Amino acid sequence: MKKLIRYFLQGILYVVPLAVTIYVIIFAIVWIDGLLMDRAFFQKGILAKYNFPGVGLALILVLLTLIGYIGQRMISSPISVAYDRMMKKAPLVKMIYTSVKDLLSAFVGGEKKFNQPVIVKLDDIGIIHRLGFITNIKLEELGVNDMVGVYLPSSYGMLGELYLVPRKQITPIKANSAEVMKFIVSGGVSKMKK
Repeated sequence: MKKLIRYFLQGILYVVPLAVTIYVIIFAIVWIDGLLMDRAFFQKGILAKYNFPGVGLALILVLLTLIGYIGQRMISSPISVAYDRMMKKAPLVKMIYTSVKDLLSAFVGGEKKFNQPVIVKLDDIGIIHRLGFITNIKLEELGVNDMVGVYLPSSYGMLGELYLVPRKQITPIKANSAEVMKFIVSGGVSKMKK
């Protein structure tokens, strides 16, 4: 019963913010359209004879884009930089924070690193293989010149393991990285597009 309640509450957490957002946007569009369509608002001048259906939608889109731009440039970036600095000063937190941040930026950031899908031979006789992504081709700082870093994601999750693999056991594949990742994460259920 507790699991059922937890699933219900989790469902509320997913649906309510989206529903409230949609409601507020629709309310604002209808309110602005009503305001602009009201003849009392345009009783004088050239605009008195025109209707403007859909102007509310256009104004909301422009306003949300402007708010997003201002938030990104003036609020988000400075706060993000200050937060980054603060997190990198705490000894234990720094290690965890930078690892997670680097992993997330490798997936969705500006410097995506999972762009070289490969097949890795896991045994000597070549029966067992795994799909992965080359993440680092220079491992001299670890004292290994003939190996590369390969990230092997797990199915049904964003977890995985990093292996140092001899170059001769790696076969690059000609496939879209996003399609390979989707194939791996789905446990091989999804189809890869050519």
